[in-house]
Amino acid sequence: MLPVVVVHGGAGHIPKERSEKSTEGVCSAVRAGYAVLKRGGSSIDAVVEAVAQLENNPAFNAGCGSVLNMKGEVEMDAIVMDGKTLGSGAVSAVRNIANPVCLARLVMDKTSHTCLTAEGANKFAQSMGVPEVPMESLITEYARMRWRKNLAADAKPVECQMGKMGTVGAVAVDSEGNVACATSTGGMLNKMEGRVGDTPCIGSGGYADNQTGAVSTTGHGEAIMKVTLARLILFHMEQGQSAEAASDLGLAYMKSRVEALGGVVTVDPQGHWAARFSSKQMSWAAAQKDTLHYGLYTGEHFTQSIDEPL
Repeated sequence: MLPVVVVHGGAGHIPKERSEKSTEGVCSAVRAGYAVLKRGGSSIDAVVEAVAQLENNPAFNAGCGSVLNMKGEVEMDAIVMDGKTLGSGAVSAVRNIANPVCLARLVMDKTSHTCLTAEGANKFAQSMGVPEVPMESLITEYARMRWRKNLAADAKPVECQMGKMGTVGAVAVDSEGNVACATSTGGMLNKMEGRVGDTPCIGSGGYADNQTGAVSTTGHGEAIMKVTLARLILFHMEQGQSAEAASDLGLAYMKSRVEALGGVVTVDPQGHWAARFSSKQMSWAAAQKDTLHYGLYTGEHFTQSIDEPL
């Protein structure tokens, strides 16, 4: 069963013209994460590698594809968590950083803190030798178009918060049975400056514990935080539910309690995994036993050899 890595590219509605890029992106990222595991790398190495690949892909709402806040600027959040030690690192509202997930890893490894935010996170990045990049390099024409559209007087920003592009994340189990998670996002479209969502919050945007499993979430951040979705799913797994059943229970509770949709990728230490969502779509991919699994719509599950091109 081991090793295994599962990634998601965000829950919501993905326009047809962008869905192919989204599927290709998650498959490419899962291959990169799986290669790390096959070389004997740790689960934390694998999830950071997979999510960094997604941050570098403008098809997703993370890194260089991040949505813009009300001012038309990029503010990004990320988290990593190591199930072996419960060590975690997170950053929120960071700017001018190409790979917030790598910075979150540095917070975990190099500080006694769990989360650094805004200017403090950027100063820490400088002290660690992480290069700053121009904000323009993180802004796509697509993100700018959506930002302008939502500034219009008749716009309904809430309707498309989950749409078009998504938060990215990954979970993995390495050959030693250690689990890990990583999640990264540009946040909500046209959000208030300084708004921080679920992604960098332990138990909401992600959680990993060798005793139970690991989860990375996607959806409306405020709703995910209200139900601490990642930890809720692992609670169900502690009660004996499978990764798939626990994921469905957590998502169903969020839908009934706060009327919100979302998605998750989940693993347990034995290598059982799930990619589940209550939204219309969620691009996802998994790699296990040299087989690539992927899908986009509910009930969709394609498989092929990991080495075979899409």
